[in-house]
This record gives sequence, structure tokens and C-alpha cells, in this order.
Amino acid sequence: MIKPVKKAVFPVGGLGTRFLPATKAIPKEMLPVVAKPLIQYAFEEAVEAGIEEFIFITGRNKSAINNHFDHAFELQSVLSTKEKKDTLAQVKDWVPVAGQIAFIPQKEPKGLGHAVWCARHFIGDEPFAVLLADEMVLNPKKGALAQMVESYNQVGGNIVAVGEVPQSDTNKYGILDPKGKTDERLIAAKSMIEKPDPKDAPSNLSLTGRYILQPEIFEYLEKGRAAKDGEIQLTDSMCEMLKIQDFYGYKFEGRRFDCGNRVGFLEANLAYALEEDEMRDRMLTMMRKYV
Repeated sequence: MIKPVKKAVFPVGGLGTRFLPATKAIPKEMLPVVAKPLIQYAFEEAVEAGIEEFIFITGRNKSAINNHFDHAFELQSVLSTKEKKDTLAQVKDWVPVAGQIAFIPQKEPKGLGHAVWCARHFIGDEPFAVLLADEMVLNPKKGALAQMVESYNQVGGNIVAVGEVPQSDTNKYGILDPKGKTDERLIAAKSMIEKPDPKDAPSNLSLTGRYILQPEIFEYLEKGRAAKDGEIQLTDSMCEMLKIQDFYGYKFEGRRFDCGNRVGFLEANLAYALEEDEMRDRMLTMMRKYV
């Protein structure tokens, strides 16, 4: 029997050094794409996929994230008094109810694998999703995680989102080593390799910030060894678990934006703004002015 995925982990403890000086005081995950912070997009994608419990792995100076997921009673009172119903809905209607959300301090930045391991007592023996807020997938019809959950409900196991990148860029990403053909939506995985040299990369399918994992991953993370940079990599533990459990890559439908770098973040702002009816024409006029 395939257990449903009802819990999600959001690693938000990183320092965001590529966005300094802005991220000296503002968490990277709170940077806005159009008018909504990155972390809210990831949260809403999880809600759409049927997630009911939300676990945030935080670090120091991340209180803005906690505040964003709480009610702002003064602001809500002012908006209510002024009868700004649409604006009020944007502030409060999406906020999770009490008991659905937890914040866990990571204590020290030791990598993605360590961040996921910090959620072990909240996950227990259930499958769970992991969403990286700085990886955005634009699909107005169905989010990337919802697509993955549909496949998971059919095959079970573990699933990682993958997207095609130029072969010359494989040394920037974790790369899927497929067992067979890569022209299908769901691809059986032989292994995963962290940032391989382009000439050695087994494919150009990069891991894309969305995971569905079985709870046994914590056993591997528990004994995971730190890499050269001192961080515990999630990919290493997945490769170990892959020897005894099924792993798949899922080629999602949608446009991917790597908002972990400045150019990807700016591109996401342009793409999401063009999806807004009231902004599209003005955005096109502005873009023609500069291009």
C-alpha cells in the first residue's frame, strides 16, 4: 500500500550570500517575485499538491518568515475598516491554521541533507516532500509537486523533479543517471551525481528542488559524511538508499527558474509579471524600452 504524502519540509536556513547586501537583514526566501515572496509560492504549491503539515527548517535572522505565516492583526484591522476586501484576502486567506505549521532551527548551516535530517521527529514513518523555495516552476495549470504526487500515487518509491540543462552546465547541478530512456515523463534512476564534469555527466537532467522521499532517508542522513565543503549532501544519502529502494526522476511540465542567482531571480519576476493580465502590456512596453 502506498502511503499518501501529507507532510512537506522547506529548508530555509541558508545565508543567501549571492543576494547580499539585501539578505543581510531579509531572508532570501522573502525576496518578492512580483508581489509575493518566494517562500509563499513554494507553500502554495505544496497546498495544491495536498500537503497538510508544513515544516520549515530555519536559521538565525529568519523571523520574517515566521511573521509572514502568522496573522498581522493591525494590518488586517485597517484593511477591514477601509473595506479593502481583495487586499485583505491576499494578506490572510492563505495563512495555514494553527497546528499545521512548525519552525525548527537548523542551529548551523551544514547543507541540505542536514536540514532535511532536522525534520526527522516531525516526519516520523511517513513519506514527505521537500521543496526548495529558490527553485520556481511556472505552470498556471498544475504545480510541479502536484504533478509528482500524481505519479507517486501510482508507483510509490522516491521521486525527484528533473529538468533539462545545457550539457555544458552539468557541473552546476546534481545530475540524474537514468537506467533507460529519458524521453518519458517518469524515468527510473540508476544513480545521482553531484555536479559532474560535462564530459562525464550521464545525462543533462538536473535535480530541480522538488523531492518525494520515504522516511528511511533519515537513516542514511544520520550517518552521512560531510563533503569537502563541510556540508552533508542530500544527494549522497539518496544514492545510498537507491540501492534498496526505487527512485525516479520526474520531468515536470512548466518553466523552471533558478532564483538562487540574481539573473534567474530577475527572469522569474519578468515571467510571472507577464502572467498578470493587468501588468502584461505595461511590462512589454517597458521591456521594449530597454531591449
